[in-house]
Amino acid sequence: MVEYQPTAGVATSVVAIGSWHSMTISTELRNLPSVERVVNGEMLSAAVDAHGREVVVELTREVLGGIRKSVLAGNAAPPGLQIAEAVLDLIAGLSEPSPRPVINATGVVIHTNLGRAPLSDAALAAADAVGRGYSDLEIDLGTGRRGSRQAHLQSLLRRLTGAEAALAVNNNASALLLGLSALAAGREVIVSRGEAVEIGGGFRIPDVLRQSGCTLVDVGTTNRTYVRDYADAMNDQTGAFLKAHASNFRVEGFTAFVDERDLVALGETSGVPVLHDVGSGALLPTERYGLAHEPTPQESIAAGVGLVFFSGDKLLGGPQAGIVVGKRDLVAQLERHPLARAVRIDKISLASLTATLAHYVMGEAETRVPVWRMISATAEDVRARADKWRVTLANHQVEAGVEPARSAIGGGSLPGETLPSWALAINPSANGTPEAILSALRGQPTPVVARIEEDTVRLDPRTVLPEQDDDVINAVAAVLAR
Repeated sequence: MVEYQPTAGVATSVVAIGSWHSMTISTELRNLPSVERVVNGEMLSAAVDAHGREVVVELTREVLGGIRKSVLAGNAAPPGLQIAEAVLDLIAGLSEPSPRPVINATGVVIHTNLGRAPLSDAALAAADAVGRGYSDLEIDLGTGRRGSRQAHLQSLLRRLTGAEAALAVNNNASALLLGLSALAAGREVIVSRGEAVEIGGGFRIPDVLRQSGCTLVDVGTTNRTYVRDYADAMNDQTGAFLKAHASNFRVEGFTAFVDERDLVALGETSGVPVLHDVGSGALLPTERYGLAHEPTPQESIAAGVGLVFFSGDKLLGGPQAGIVVGKRDLVAQLERHPLARAVRIDKISLASLTATLAHYVMGEAETRVPVWRMISATAEDVRARADKWRVTLANHQVEAGVEPARSAIGGGSLPGETLPSWALAINPSANGTPEAILSALRGQPTPVVARIEEDTVRLDPRTVLPEQDDDVINAVAAVLAR
């Protein structure tokens, strides 16, 4: 192979170009203003007064550092005014609340990416009241002595589920981890092969067992497991039987799963506790709303299950939390375990969860808990709101239709189940691509998240809170007016 060798003239030209390039970069770097010059400029004077000189100096250094890297990569340096603007943009970004409120017009009731369940007014008020000042979190006002942060919550959960005892922690994954660690660390836990599942975020039952110090023993097959499979796998190292609800997928056809009552009967004869992760925390019968049956904590407790685990921010409709209900002696073991302090629920979540549970006790969940208001809304109710949006947008010279739709429950609850609904449909032909419209809606002062279906942009009123209707209309009008 003959290698290409540039002529002397070409080589000299390359060197000359390289030298010119280096000189240009050096000139660009020398022309950059100093940190002091930028900070002392008129554009940043208000920022210095508001946030202090030290903060503005640090952010200016950060901006200038980024510009130097850009110049060294061969890009031109921006003028001084743009540098000050970049500092102001950085200040604004740091000051912006996060996460930002958005409007969920996707039709997915429990949208994990959008924060799952919205809270009721009472839950928000309870959290606000506790967050603004001090509270009786761990003091008994009657005696003046230390009390339990769980006391009132436990009373509500016992009343709702029929359990002997209850405990709330920061999420359901940690509730299960705590339960396994407290009851079966160093021992075997028997799980049906069809229930050794993975749910959102890479949360896997086998991984949780491993982290809790337990050994997984899976029995049966993916689609069929019998109580005799558990019995055959038992030995003197068996610490627990675990059932886990397949919350985000469904196995149909030639299937067989063990009923909790049969597993409880086996456990009682052998002294092995039964643990049941029901996932979504449905306290109301989902079939009442035309949906498939979702396992409830009440059913598991009635079947004699030792501990039942479920989430607070899915179908329960409260804040992120993990709830454990069950037999008094088993819950007590969880309360005494060192991990309980590491995963305990905070005061804000505790206050809002307590207020949410009170809605169920008072029989007002359908009218007060947003998730159940959305689920219980009829298709006719949703269509009326969609029609109102369409008429109002027509006054803004925006053309839109109303089309039948299906609203999903989401959030790892009721897999594959949907509700009949109606959606505002925007034809993109004269308004840009569907993707561009979605992006523009997300860029509004109050971002609106919608979906694309059949090449049209769809906004489902079912998952939009009634008080957000005007914001949706204003956002759509602003986007399509452009």
